[in-house]
Amino acid sequence: MPTPPAPWWPLQQLSEAGVLLAVDGLLAPARGARIHFNGPVPAVKDGPFTEAKEIVGGFWIIDCASEDEAVEWAKRCALGGDAFIELRQIAGEADFPPEVRAAAEAARV
Repeated sequence: MPTPPAPWWPLQQLSEAGVLLAVDGLLAPARGARIHFNGPVPAVKDGPFTEAKEIVGGFWIIDCASEDEAVEWAKRCALGGDAFIELRQIAGEADFPPEVRAAAEAARV
């Protein structure tokens, strides 16, 4: 039986196709912190976060013409086991209400 490709092999194809914008791994939650905003003073909690059921281990940012294209690229990854890939769009300026866009524009000056 042939050996399945390594899970990162699509990175070369994504790069060659010009759709790969960024890729990076994230350290374990034990090396992070959470800042909770629920009142006048933000509360900081150092990791690990035992209440977390799922964590993000890394990310790839790809620029595709459609969700269908992104799904096709993701399906090429041979992660194996009980792994999954979650596809999410990055919010663009038009996705925010006018007051948020105005505040962002004012901050750029």
